[in-house]
Amino acid sequence: MGLDLRPDAIALMGPTASGKTALALEWAQRLGGEIVSVDSALVYRGLDIGAAKPTRDEQARVPHHLLDLRAPWQPYSAAEFAVDARAAMAAISARGRIPILAGGTGLYFHALLHGLSDMPEADAATRARLEAEAAERGWAALHAELAGVDPIAAARIHATDAQRIQRALEVYRLSGRTITDWRRAPSSTPPLGFRVLKLVLAPADRALLHERIARRFDQMLAGGFLDEVRALRAMPELQAHPRPLDLPALRAVGYRQAWEHLDGAYGLDALRERGIHATRQLAKRQLTWLRGQLDARWFDPLAGRDRLEQALALFLGAR
Repeated sequence: MGLDLRPDAIALMGPTASGKTALALEWAQRLGGEIVSVDSALVYRGLDIGAAKPTRDEQARVPHHLLDLRAPWQPYSAAEFAVDARAAMAAISARGRIPILAGGTGLYFHALLHGLSDMPEADAATRARLEAEAAERGWAALHAELAGVDPIAAARIHATDAQRIQRALEVYRLSGRTITDWRRAPSSTPPLGFRVLKLVLAPADRALLHERIARRFDQMLAGGFLDEVRALRAMPELQAHPRPLDLPALRAVGYRQAWEHLDGAYGLDALRERGIHATRQLAKRQLTWLRGQLDARWFDPLAGRDRLEQALALFLGAR
């Protein structure tokens, strides 16, 4: 087998609050790397505290890419991410540095590393009809409709996730094929031209992960998270939106709950409880996706630190 001459890249994956950001910063500084965010919340401007966006100090210490690409009312797709991330990685490598991919958005990682199938593009007329049906019947009814044609997708998509329900039904109505069938189809995207070390950071003790999630949510609240959401609510574009909580930016964990709290739906204690629960559910979904990444190596970010360093040294020395 010939020598693999592709440039190196490191992928740090894992559930939320597993320590990916800290390790990415440490390794980037030590190795001369730059960080490419693989997080669907961090692409939005104004989502800082609640999305655990790297601080200005952290961004000054290490170059970061794919942060603050869109306003919170603007769309951004996994396909767009893959194009932007490939361009960022190529530029980083051209500077003689190592791209370090860090984040927890599985669809973004999949789009970048494996490509996406050539399913139908968004169709404004079909989306408008679906929105009209949802206004009349409710998204739960459309979710039930999806379950009838694509039970696999319906099991993966929450009954309140309007955007993903809409997209799955849109694809089916446009093509007569389910979104599950499309995703199983081969991708026409050219292979990623990098040799990638795929590492999953996941505490072996799930109770520890839950504690980290709760602690981080409390830190967010203490750090001004509600003021951040108040600033979002004051934006004219969000005030004018008929259903702001249907926007992908505001479906990021914590933001919906904070928005509803500020609407007076429930008190601060309930906000904390709901926010922590939503974040734990997100971590559960992330771990489920990560278990399907058969070529990734799993490490406990605390107990397995020596093994992490060994994996990194072996990868970088395998030339």
